Amino acid sequence: MRSKVQASTAAVQLPQGHRRKTLGRRIAENWQLYALLLIPVVLTFVYKYIPMYGIQIAFRDYRASRGIWGSEWVGLEWFERFFTAPTCARMIKNTFLLALYSLLWSFPIPIVLSLCINQLRFKRYKRIVQTVLYAPHFISIMVVCGMIRIFLSPSGGLINLLLGTSIDFLTESSAFRTIYIASGIWQDAGWGCIIYLATLSNVDTTLYEAAKVDGASVFQRIVHIDVPALMPMVILNLIMSAGNLMNIGFEKVWLLQTDLNKATSDVIAVYVYQQGIENANYSYSTAVGLFNTAINLILLIIVNKIASKASDVDFV
Repeated sequence: MRSKVQASTAAVQLPQGHRRKTLGRRIAENWQLYALLLIPVVLTFVYKYIPMYGIQIAFRDYRASRGIWGSEWVGLEWFERFFTAPTCARMIKNTFLLALYSLLWSFPIPIVLSLCINQLRFKRYKRIVQTVLYAPHFISIMVVCGMIRIFLSPSGGLINLLLGTSIDFLTESSAFRTIYIASGIWQDAGWGCIIYLATLSNVDTTLYEAAKVDGASVFQRIVHIDVPALMPMVILNLIMSAGNLMNIGFEKVWLLQTDLNKATSDVIAVYVYQQGIENANYSYSTAVGLFNTAINLILLIIVNKIASKASDVDFV
């Protein structure tokens, strides 16, 4: 017994040079895997971390002719300008509410869809259902917005024909959030359930068989087997969604926005585009975008802490 303990102690207390040699040998033996890992690491560093160098223009009066370092340092001037803008409160409110409502309505639907699809026993029918649900995800935002305008047209639109009305819904501020969220669910709900279906496919089938023997109904099997199996992935996706809560899709809002629905469609992403691209206020638009990113980071940390306490698993 003592010899085994001494051997294990000696194995733990290996010389540093030997440990380095062992690590080097492992890298040499698995260099193909490390080479594959190097590709995403380099891409992430080049496209995610190096551009952070330009964030400092949010604190400068940036002029392209002077460059970043040659531009005058103005501190928090651009942030003060944004917070004192007449539409600041409205943009923050619209961005937050649109993101929150999208999360509340869009997040549970892929989970419910995956639980329903998982109960289908005919493989051909199951594949057809999955294909129909996945298809809208591959339609471009431009085409989706065109379809929305056609369906909601006051003259001959499908919705107005069904309702027997001639309402231009895109000019109604109260209808914009519903249109945005409903179209997002139609387009992405099927695609979002893929990861949950993959999780359910790894559930041990003997659990279902044992539950059937014990007389459990379909609903009971879903509640006591499927739902617990999905919970880790649900919590992880919730954390990732919270981290992008304020990142409202710019394209759809921009394409569906009109002068009459700006009361609910005026969001930060569109404002950043207008100030940065249309008006060439690069420093100001960077400051607004940086504020939006900071809010996302805070929400990510808060949701992660809450989720980790609820599940005893820290994902981030």
